[in-house]
Formats: sequence, structure tokens, C-alpha cells
Amino acid sequence: MVVLNRIYTRTGDDGTTALGSGERRPKYDLRIAAYGTIDETNAAIGVVRLHLAGSPEVDAMLGRIQNDLFDLGADLAVPEREGKAERLRMLASQVERLERDIDSLNDQLAPLTSFVLPGGTPASAYLHLARTICRRAERMMVELAAQPDEPVNQAGIQYMNRLSDFLFVASRFQNNKGAGDVLWVPGQNR
Repeated sequence: MVVLNRIYTRTGDDGTTALGSGERRPKYDLRIAAYGTIDETNAAIGVVRLHLAGSPEVDAMLGRIQNDLFDLGADLAVPEREGKAERLRMLASQVERLERDIDSLNDQLAPLTSFVLPGGTPASAYLHLARTICRRAERMMVELAAQPDEPVNQAGIQYMNRLSDFLFVASRFQNNKGAGDVLWVPGQNR
């Protein structure tokens, strides 16, 4: 359980922040940037949810995803080290649930005939925005994992990869199940 009874601590005034392990890192550290970008993804999903009054199924899926993103942030905030007690970690089952949700929505969509431009309904446009932020977070996590002594849970990387797919499929679902997609026309403005 998390208890926050004081919001400001002044400990970050020196340009550092603490990981969940207590280790202090510069605020520009790649690990901090990665879980900060996951938080940004979560905030963008919160904006999407404002536009889903007519889509309770997708809203419920996004609610579960928002909780998962907090799990992922907690996972990244405590790097896995040998000999240390296990903390909250992303699990393959969370990735698998996301895959089931993707399949559930995608089965209802018209096949794609071109790339899709971000747009259509407000929910769809915001889902595309969340997708691009998600992709940035994923790139940061992969870059972090490539660093020596910077462990990153593979299930977390897989989750972010699937999440961007989910957000794409959900954006099409919110565009009248793909019928309202805004399609790219190559060379249209030549």
C-alpha cells in the first residue's frame, strides 16, 4: 500500500531523484526518463478515456492498462539485482491479456487497405497520440536494457510493444470499427 501524506520533499532540488531501491539518480537518467515516459503514456490514455462514454468495453480495457502501466513504472523504479528481494514485476500474463484484448477488438475491424493517418474521432486521435508516446517509452526501455548493469524486465518491454499495437487497433475500433479511418494516399499532394 502506498501512503503519500506529503507531496513535496525538497530532496529532488539538487537535480536527482530516488529509485524505489533508494539509489539516487540524475533526473535525466535513462531509467528515470523511461518510466517518466510510461507515466506520460498513462496520462495520454487518461485523456482518451474522457472520450469513451459510448464505448464501455474499450474504457474498461484502458482502465486495466493504466493500472498495468503503474506496475511497469514500479518494476522499472527498482532494478532487478542479484540477491535482492523480489519486487513488483510485470508478468507474461499481463502481456497475454493485452493480446487477447487486441484480438477481441481486431476481429471486429474491416481489413486495412492503406496506412492510417491519426484522426477520425477524438478518441481515435488521442489513441494515436498515446501510441506514439508508448513507442517512445518502449525505445527508451530497449536502450536502457542495452546498457551494462541496467536490467529491464523483458515482460515489460513486450508489454509496451503490445500496448502500441493495442492502441492502434483501439483507434481503428473507435473510428466506427475501421469504417471511419483516415487513410494515407501516397503522393496525394504532388
